[in-house]
Amino acid sequence: MAQRVLPEGRYSRQSRKPGSKWVRWALLAVAVAAGALVAFVGYRNLGTKPIEAKQTAFTILGDDRVQVSFEVSRDQPERAAVCIIRARSKDGDEAGRREVLVPPGNALVVETTVLRTSKPPVTGEVFGCSYQVPAYLSTI
Repeated sequence: MAQRVLPEGRYSRQSRKPGSKWVRWALLAVAVAAGALVAFVGYRNLGTKPIEAKQTAFTILGDDRVQVSFEVSRDQPERAAVCIIRARSKDGDEAGRREVLVPPGNALVVETTVLRTSKPPVTGEVFGCSYQVPAYLSTI
């Protein structure tokens, strides 16, 4: 079997020199910084939330009202919170909404509220909760 001959000047006979040490360290530092940034963003977006709520029950009280029970879990029970509760109609539209003040107290609280609706409701749910209580709901 004949050995393949490469054209002169097209390919070098010398192997590449490895990069200098400072280039390797710089690339390593950039990779570590990028990994730390990805970890931080992931923690902020996927980590535990300071306040969470879930609907535990709902009862249709008629064509214009629904009762919703929900459970609030928070990491700072000494702070008041506000939860937005909403009712939805058969077509998926929001038929009613209410902000409910959750006063300071236990880390785990169960609340119940009644919403008036503009259409016959088919469900009641928790939209979300926050520690940013509006002034008109505040008891202070």
